[in-house]
Amino acid sequence: MYKTFIIIQREYLTRVRKKTFIISTLLFPILYVGLIFGMGFLAENSKQNLNIALIDQSGYFKQVDLDRENTLDPSSKISLVTERATDVLKDPEAAGYDGFIRLPKLDWRQGSDQIFIEAKKSYGSGTTATVEAKLNRIWNRIKNDSLSIDENKQVILQASQLSVRSKNMDDASSNANIAEVIGYVAGLLIYLILLIYGSQVMMGVMEEKTNRIAEVIISSVKPFELMMGKIIGTSLAGILQFLIWTIVGLTLVFSVSMFFGINATPTSNIPPEMIHSAQQEFGSMAQLYFNELLNLPIATLLVCFVIYFIGGYFLYSSFYAAIGAAVDNETDSQQFLLPIILPLILGVYIGFFTVMNDPHGTVATVFSMIPLTSPIVMLMRIPFGVPWWQIVISITILFGTFFFVVWFASKIYRVGILMYGKKPTWKELYKWLKY
Repeated sequence: MYKTFIIIQREYLTRVRKKTFIISTLLFPILYVGLIFGMGFLAENSKQNLNIALIDQSGYFKQVDLDRENTLDPSSKISLVTERATDVLKDPEAAGYDGFIRLPKLDWRQGSDQIFIEAKKSYGSGTTATVEAKLNRIWNRIKNDSLSIDENKQVILQASQLSVRSKNMDDASSNANIAEVIGYVAGLLIYLILLIYGSQVMMGVMEEKTNRIAEVIISSVKPFELMMGKIIGTSLAGILQFLIWTIVGLTLVFSVSMFFGINATPTSNIPPEMIHSAQQEFGSMAQLYFNELLNLPIATLLVCFVIYFIGGYFLYSSFYAAIGAAVDNETDSQQFLLPIILPLILGVYIGFFTVMNDPHGTVATVFSMIPLTSPIVMLMRIPFGVPWWQIVISITILFGTFFFVVWFASKIYRVGILMYGKKPTWKELYKWLKY
């Protein structure tokens, strides 16, 4: 045990004192924040404003309505064309337009299935969305006028919507809507951590094997102790880096947003007259979801996140360490990585497509017990309310499997760490397990 502690200490201090560790720890949050605001800036400034000609054969659309929409939302302009319709149809660019919309003879009771912006080039959905929104707002007013629905009735019709959600009678803290969001975030975060950070253990083992340092260490330490020490030490360094990134990244996002008044997400094209009501609705919904968030088992979720994070990290790190000991370079490791990555992908698939539909079903329950997928699947199930005995069984199986895999992988480690210049096969790895 003492030797294992020394190896853990050495691995941890060696990792955190490296210049690459310090530089990446400091630079990654800055690059991440820059990426967030950079994507928002690029998305906001990459929108293309169109000048569209409207050729209306139905007679419903009036220029005064189009002028009103163009004033409220100047991002794209729509103009009714009657006199020069032939010229626009032949060559819209020569007529001064980016394209044209040809409206057929519509019936306000039925509408039209598909309307196209015809132009010399194609435009993306983000560009055409503004034009579509303007025409739909006018079209809704046309239908309301045809049905003699005044503005007061329109407000009632828009506000009177039934909201159907799921609520667990036996667990007042469980709310399906907010639970789905928390489950998505927690599961995806665990997936990314295990996928990215687990490979650090493999790279560290390969580095020591290449430098022949392992030959000296293995002479005085048992393979199991060495494996355990390297996994825990490297994992602790990765956990420290992840925590620093999380704290610094969130602080930078908040600070930059407050200081510069920058919005990290692109703004949507909402008419000014609708902003106030939208803000009120958003405020009430935000308060509702915040209250629901407080009713979730936050303490259980946070504790389980840490436990499954550590257990999953240790488990997959043991696989990565065995692979790192068996190969001499990163290229040779690719053939062994697929069986490790597949359970992670399967866990995400089960979580996204099964847990969200039936969190207490047989499939979700079984895969939340299987140690290779439980760190992802169980974290997605917990916000929906999971019996405590299922969590205990899942965690026990996870850490029990970790110790078994470390013992199992140490057999490959003790042979592979001294093998050089030969690309191993699955058959040879099986033989090493018998030594």
